[in-house]
Amino acid sequence: MPRHSVSQQDRYRSGERAFTDMTENQIVAAQETATGTASALRRGADAGYRWLLLLFLVAGVVQIFLAGLGVFHLHAYGLDDPAGDAALDPHRTLGFTMGVIALLILVLALVARPGARQVVLAAVLVLQTAVLQSLLAGLGDDSPVWGGLHALDGLLALGVAGYLYGVALVRRRAAARDLR
Repeated sequence: MPRHSVSQQDRYRSGERAFTDMTENQIVAAQETATGTASALRRGADAGYRWLLLLFLVAGVVQIFLAGLGVFHLHAYGLDDPAGDAALDPHRTLGFTMGVIALLILVLALVARPGARQVVLAAVLVLQTAVLQSLLAGLGDDSPVWGGLHALDGLLALGVAGYLYGVALVRRRAAARDLR
């Protein structure tokens, strides 16, 4: 029977499993691995955050084009024509897709932790695209004022996304400069 210290013998007698103590270097290595994994996750989320913001901005430009195309298509067919009602379908579909993109931007912002202001603005972007845009578009059927506010809110959403993208680029460039 190998010799054990008193505390290990007491553990064996009480039915507890004996375990080896980690050295200081093993503890530091484990912490670095855990921190490195979290840090890699945050870096990946930050890159995804930037790319989705850029995608949102490009989709916004396409969205403006589709709105104009749909409106002038309505005039060609007449407002009451069934074909005219479908004229804005691409605009609607892309709008709902942008709401999903905004939600993904918020999730990635929560993981990447770019700052409190950026997370709050990402949440505002979700509210603008997923809630307010649909509400204003629906109300716009009854009054053109609401339709006008729908367009202004869309431009404001692009402004918010543009601001978030600009801040993300500045933050990335500063981090790259610090690594040199």
